[in-house]
Amino acid sequence: MATVGERIKQVREARDWTQEKLADQSGISKSFLSEVENKGKNIGLELLLSIAQALGASVQYLATGEGEEPIVRKPILIPVELSRAAEELHLTHKETMDLLEAYNSVVARRSTRLKGIVSVEEWKDLHKALKNVLKKTYG
Repeated sequence: MATVGERIKQVREARDWTQEKLADQSGISKSFLSEVENKGKNIGLELLLSIAQALGASVQYLATGEGEEPIVRKPILIPVELSRAAEELHLTHKETMDLLEAYNSVVARRSTRLKGIVSVEEWKDLHKALKNVLKKTYG
C-alpha cells in the first residue's frame, strides 16, 4: 500500500512538477517535502491540506488513497504550423485536435527518428491523406 508521501509524489510527477515547485506552491520547504516523499516522514494535517490544495487533490486521497483520484490534465500544445494549416483549411477546433491526435498516434509514435517540425504544407498533406482514407473507408 502506498504511503502519503508516495501518493504526493505520484500526483506531483503526474503534473510534471518538481519538488521545488510544489514546495513553493504549498509554502513548505523542499527538504521537508523530500523527506515526506522519500523517507515517509509524517506530515501534519495543515501541511497536507496546503499540499492538497496546491496539487488540486483531496486530503482524503493523499492521506488514504481512497476517494476520487485527482484528474491530471496536461495542457495541449498546438504547433504554430498546425494552427496555420487549420486556419488555411478552415478546420474546426475538433478537426484540428483530431489531426494532431492522428499525427501523434500514427506518425510520431511509429518513427524511430527524432520528431522534427512539421511544416504547414505537411499538415495539409496529412489532413488530405486522412480525408481520402476516411472517404474510401466510409464513403
